[in-house]
Amino acid sequence: MTYCIGYWLEKGLVFASDSRTNAGVDYISSYSKMYVFQPASDRVFVLLAAGNLATTQAVVHVIQRDLDRAIETGKSDANISGAGDLRSCHYLFEAAAYIGEVSVAVQQKHRAALEQAGTSADASFILGGQIGSEPHGLYMIYPQGNAVMATSQTPYLQIGETKYGKPPLDNVGNTNLSLEDAARLCLISEVLTQRSNLTVGPPFELAIVPRNEHTLSQHVTLEADAPELATVIDTWRSAQREALHRLPAFAWEHAEASR
Repeated sequence: MTYCIGYWLEKGLVFASDSRTNAGVDYISSYSKMYVFQPASDRVFVLLAAGNLATTQAVVHVIQRDLDRAIETGKSDANISGAGDLRSCHYLFEAAAYIGEVSVAVQQKHRAALEQAGTSADASFILGGQIGSEPHGLYMIYPQGNAVMATSQTPYLQIGETKYGKPPLDNVGNTNLSLEDAARLCLISEVLTQRSNLTVGPPFELAIVPRNEHTLSQHVTLEADAPELATVIDTWRSAQREALHRLPAFAWEHAEASR
């Protein structure tokens, strides 16, 4: 299992992911779930992955292969999505459709053998970025290959172990946050999920893509012993305790106090 977040903001995009891969209680390892593609100066893509590790790695390899072939030959082979690689896409939804097609093809190739062994081939992705003067955007790509887009009403997307990290995103998040505050919010969401589920864990990766800059302004990896992680959870815990003490008293407490 893993946990990845993509956050759409007026000022750009924020991405966060853990790096834990669990193949049983006796085999836990770390793999990056965040991939960055900058195939041309007018575009940038960040891809987050969850699900079967072999599937997600194969999808990334095919994406890179298609880019390499397009660069070598100077042309792309258009598919159903209207794009043969990330360099030939004119719109972000075309890139999401292309990755969905690649993912479905990889899953179908190995599904029968994996299901016979009792393993799922499914993988899901979050794709965010910007192409040229088109608006920046964020998509979640399902195992079936279709995708949904983040909106101002639903600005963040999650894949993997999603339930534990939702409360801070729902209660504090909004699209007018600064990119740095959104990165802090995504990080606390990752840390809280780690504390509740052992299949999620560091190193944590954070990436920021400012609107209209077509590049990453920040891409950092926080190891388990990073002082920022301890500070984040201590600060959040203290704030929660303070909020608890500020909650209104029950009616019976007022009655007991007046006796």
